[in-house]
Amino acid sequence: MSDVAKVEQLVNKYKTLRSEIAKVIVGQEEVVNQILISIFSGGHALLIGVPGLAKTLMVNTIAQALGLDFKRIQFTPDLMPSDILGSEILDEDRHFKFIKGPIFANIILADEINRTPPKTQAALLEAMQERAVTVAGHHYKLSLPYFVLATQNPIEQEGTYPLPEAQLDRFMFAINLDYPSFQEEVEVVKATTSDKKASVNPLFTAEEIIDIQHLIRRIPVADNVIEYAVKMVGKTRPNAPTAAEMIKDYADWGAGPRASQNLILAAKTHAAIHGKFSPDIENVQAVAYSILRHRIIKNYKAEAEGISEEQIIKSLF
Repeated sequence: MSDVAKVEQLVNKYKTLRSEIAKVIVGQEEVVNQILISIFSGGHALLIGVPGLAKTLMVNTIAQALGLDFKRIQFTPDLMPSDILGSEILDEDRHFKFIKGPIFANIILADEINRTPPKTQAALLEAMQERAVTVAGHHYKLSLPYFVLATQNPIEQEGTYPLPEAQLDRFMFAINLDYPSFQEEVEVVKATTSDKKASVNPLFTAEEIIDIQHLIRRIPVADNVIEYAVKMVGKTRPNAPTAAEMIKDYADWGAGPRASQNLILAAKTHAAIHGKFSPDIENVQAVAYSILRHRIIKNYKAEAEGISEEQIIKSLF
């Protein structure tokens, strides 16, 4: 099948996938879109939202609809790296045997990643980057596709270990999850207080998702679109000669080259799911907020004046 036919098939399957997820998840279209773009691009996502907004249910539903293996890890201050990676035990024949931890799945929900110490965060982040883990000198490959969706609670700051900037940079997207609208909340209450349970049908296999990830990378991009993305990222660096005015005033630090790579990859996916065979500047702008949000470090002046990351990013277009 040609790549053109594959993109057309992806558009149709994506629509079916969205309606399958909507059986369980009410509203939150933009959040679901961004999670799916992240998976199809081969990246990871950080979901920032208060408790009770169905983050776990959303990821579980997406995993079911994609036909992938799903595991949830609740991060706590006493969680050790071996609790997520697995450990070696002595079996009945007195041989060491490796028992795999919950990190061995296709989709991992790392719940409240900022509640666990840096040692355990680092173990997860190595798996995210290398798609492999090392335990007791043995190297274990993780099964592909491999996607980590970490959640962070913006309210609780006591007893938390905020992710360092270098580790935040490994997440392709930072997605803000807001409260549902009045009508959506009415629908949620109706659906969750009855005895009816919606069943989600798997529409993909792991191999098909890996094929889609390769297809996305084969999509051609015009030089002017790549240059636009790189210039946009360059404008976020306060000390660069091309820095935007708002960045000079309100940012301490800007985005690195990973942001440029992610902008183009996500723009390719965004174009493909909308039936376009090559991304344009609009596709780059559509994904820019979630890709740059966690990579721009605001200064004290921005905090004092109530300037949001969105306002700063909008000034870069």
